[in-house]
Parts: sequence; C-alpha cells; structure tokens
Amino acid sequence: MAGSIFGKHFTIQTWGESHGKAIGVVIDGCPAGLALCEEDLMKYLNRRKPGQSRFATPRKEADEVEILSGVFEGRTTGTPISLIVHNTSQKSRDYSEIASYYRPGHADYTFDEKYGFRDYRGGGRSSGRETIGRVAGGAVAAKILQELGITVTAYTKSIGPVTIEYSRFDPELITSTPTGMPDPEADKKAQTYLEECLKETDSAGGVVECVVKNCFAGIGEPVFDKLDARLGQALFSIGAVKAVEIGDGIKAAASKGSENNDAFVLDGRQIVKPSNHAGGILGGISDGSDIICRAYFKPTPSIYKEQLTVNKDLQEIPVHIKGRHDPIIVPRAVVVVECMTALTLVDLLLENMGARMDYLKSLYNRKQ
Repeated sequence: MAGSIFGKHFTIQTWGESHGKAIGVVIDGCPAGLALCEEDLMKYLNRRKPGQSRFATPRKEADEVEILSGVFEGRTTGTPISLIVHNTSQKSRDYSEIASYYRPGHADYTFDEKYGFRDYRGGGRSSGRETIGRVAGGAVAAKILQELGITVTAYTKSIGPVTIEYSRFDPELITSTPTGMPDPEADKKAQTYLEECLKETDSAGGVVECVVKNCFAGIGEPVFDKLDARLGQALFSIGAVKAVEIGDGIKAAASKGSENNDAFVLDGRQIVKPSNHAGGILGGISDGSDIICRAYFKPTPSIYKEQLTVNKDLQEIPVHIKGRHDPIIVPRAVVVVECMTALTLVDLLLENMGARMDYLKSLYNRKQ
C-alpha cells in the first residue's frame, strides 16, 4: 500500500490494522539527544484511546506504547524510532456480517474497487485506530516543538449546532470534558445534543480548531510546500475530515480586501499584526502570528439507524450497522489534529534550516 509515509525530513510511517495483532509507527529524521520515554507518548495516546466517555466507542484498549528502537538511556539516538501498540480488545465477529455488503459512508466499496478485496474487520487501515501511529509520532514532534518554545493546542470548536464562546474559553477543560470543548456552557449543550443523537440511533459531526503559538516567521516553502498546503494535506489525511480552513477560511471569500488584509505595525522594533485574518500564514510562509487552522469532521458513518446499501450480489438491502462505534469522532480526534499539525511544523522547520547561508554558517562555522 502506497501513501503510508508522511513528511520529508521528519517522517512517520504508520502500520497495522484495527483488528490485527498490533498497530504502530516508525519515525525517521528525529534529531539525536531529545529526552524521550513511553510516558511522554502516553500523555498523547491517552487522549485518543477509546472507552473514556459515553460519547466514545465502548471498545476498551489500554493503548500502551512500547519503544522498540531509536532511544538509548532516555534520549533519541538519531536512528529510526519504532513504536508499537498491541491490540487487546478486538471483536472481529462483530464485523463478520458486513463482509457481504458495503457500509454507507465507509471505505468498504472503494477499498474493494482499488485492491480487489478488503479487511472488513473494523475497516482495517481505513479505521480510526490507524491514528494511533500518527499520535505517537506527533507526540515526539510536539516535544521537539516544546524545546523550541512552540506550543500546539487543539480543541473542539463545535459539535452539531453548538459552538464555543471564546469569552468563556478555559484551556483546562480541553482534556477534562467529554466533548473536548473549552467552554463549560457549550460542553453541556453539546452533551445534550449528543444524547438526543444517541436516542435517535444517529451520530454527529463537528469542528476541531488548532492554534500554534510562538512559531517563528519564515517557516514554509512558497510554492508546492506552502505551510498552509502542507497543513491541508496533513489534516485532510485524517479519516472523516471533509474541509480544512486557515485563519478566516471561507469567510475570507465573502469579505473585501480592506477587511481581510492584516495591517503591519511596529511593536518597538518588532513587526506585528493587530489582526490575524490570515491565520498566521502569508504566501505559504509563517508570519510570526498565531497559526490557526480548523478541521471539519463528518458524522460517524456507523449508525444503527436503518440505511440502504448494496451487497456483493448486487442486491439493494437495508442495514443496521452493529459493533462498537463512536457516536461522534470529534473529541477523540482533537489530539490527532494537534499531532498532525506538530508533525507538519517539525518537518518544515528542518527543511528551513537550509534556506539561508547565515543559518548554515551558524550551524557549521564552529570555533576550532
């Protein structure tokens, strides 16, 4: 299968299936000397693991990660880092029925058309469980960014019709509410909405917003590897993401130039912007402002409500999808968005090291 590798300089290759023996990632390009242990990775993996609330799949997995290579005496060695998470709660029999038909909204039909067969147990590589490798790799990237003073913070902006109010923003709530919303009132309303969806045997979609602070100006390559283009690829590669925005996003299309342009002003001798409609990116390059991006997630396609589909005998049939599924993907996807953003930034930060001669001189002109 092509397309399982992300990045150019700091790369991840994810592997494994939802109902296989294990799932994991190989990270290459990580600089030597980074302090790293399993606990650093678990802080992120614990945020995406299943079974943590009524609004997540009841599948119980510890998702405990093991570092197989690339770390010695608590620090990275510069060699590939291999990470593994064993699957311990597979119930493949829950999926035996769907081997004969295509679930609406899933990759069943397209996988069959592409490969001639598919792993019907939870979707195989198309399962959301594939994101374990992304999160494990992203945790390493996030730690590199922290060493540089750069922070990446994602949270649920909206679920269905419920949207947060920034005046009530409390970052502590991101990891303590079942919705991932940093607004206590919006969290309560969203939970009520999700309860209604559950009663109707239906699911919901939503939006994850991500904010990067303290990123240097000048990151991103200005043609095909623009920072916003690479972020778009990273976020669109997450299953169920159907739209991505940077800054004002689609609102910019309805505004005037005089409204959308961010002025430049001086703060002492530093150039800053009093507004940030561009979301911290101009010409595909970071401008030093907060980088703001959003990923729009469709509702979970696995619902018990009756749907119409076609089986392999080319018969139209009604289906009620069984198994253990998230009624909403968004809360567990928050950390995935955060990690894919971190991976993108680290990759482009490493690429940027060769952009200017003074960068190379500062690195290699060492006193003898």
